[in-house]
Amino acid sequence: MNCSSCGRELSASDVSCPNCGQAVATATPPPTAAAPAAAPASSLPPFKFDRTRWSPTDLVSGVASLVLFISLFLAWYGVSIGPISVTGDALVHGYMYIPLILCLVELAYLVGIAGMPELRSRLPVPHEMFLTVINIINLVMVVIGFLDKSGAGWRFGAFIGLIAAIVAAAPKLALSLSARVRKS
Repeated sequence: MNCSSCGRELSASDVSCPNCGQAVATATPPPTAAAPAAAPASSLPPFKFDRTRWSPTDLVSGVASLVLFISLFLAWYGVSIGPISVTGDALVHGYMYIPLILCLVELAYLVGIAGMPELRSRLPVPHEMFLTVINIINLVMVVIGFLDKSGAGWRFGAFIGLIAAIVAAAPKLALSLSARVRKS
């Protein structure tokens, strides 16, 4: 094959002409009639975000989880010795990556159901139970992280994280408990 611009002979692996830099046009074979049609990549409909698909408790726990996620990067612990002050975020405890990941999972799930409500039915557990379990695990981990200050003092991030974890878990926990009381 030769370059269409300068006529230099090209190898099969050339993507541009080494002489003039002209892009090499690659010939694509025509589709054959025997080739099967490509199957759709997914059986899900296109994503269309609609916040009204969230219940009020979904919104409260989602915003609180976002605040918790942000608070994990704020100063949680600190030590001051004279003019020197050293602070650390919640992630100084390796186990605090669990709430970080769970916050991301919850936020991704809430955005997913706002855009594709079919995701709710594809979840192997009920929607409320899924979010309640995530938020209870986050609350337990944050309380442990809050109390495990290892001789340092608390900073504002610890208080924001604790409040956010409580607010995220409270609506879902209250709904779950009230549903169980009604069944009894």
